[in-house]
Amino acid sequence: MFVGEIVKNKGVGVIAVTPAHTMVEVLRLFRESNIGFVVVSGSPGEYLGTLSERDCCNAVAEHGAEAATMRVADIMNRSVATCSTQDLLPYVMAMMTQRRTRHVLVLEADVVVGVVSIGDVVKHRLDEALRTEQDLHDYICGTHYH
Repeated sequence: MFVGEIVKNKGVGVIAVTPAHTMVEVLRLFRESNIGFVVVSGSPGEYLGTLSERDCCNAVAEHGAEAATMRVADIMNRSVATCSTQDLLPYVMAMMTQRRTRHVLVLEADVVVGVVSIGDVVKHRLDEALRTEQDLHDYICGTHYH
C-alpha cells in the first residue's frame, strides 16, 4: 500500500501551529483536538519542524515549569521524518522503527499533505489482517469464490 492511499483515506491536511505559540497553547490544542502531534509552520503547506507530546515532556524535564511558557520555536523538533505519497507502507514502518518516531510527515513536491501516525499504520495492518481472515474463511467455506 502506498502512503498516499492512507492519507487519502484519513483525509488530507494537518493541524499546524506557528513558532510563536507557547507550549501550553499547543497542549490545550492537543487536548481539544484529541491529538498529540502538530506541524510547526510559517505558512500553509510549509514545515519548519514538528511538536509532539514527547517533545513537550522532554522540555518540562529539561526546563521545569518555565517550559509551559516557552515558544514552540525553542522546543520543536527540527529533524523531521518525511516520506512521499508514493512511498510504500513498509518503508514508513521501518523509518518509524529506526528513528523511534510515531509520526511521519507526508510530502508532495516539498509541501506537507498529511501525517501518517503509528495508529494509522496499526489500523491499516489490522484491516488487512481482517480482510485476509475473511478471505480464508470464504475460501474454506466455498463462499464468494468462483
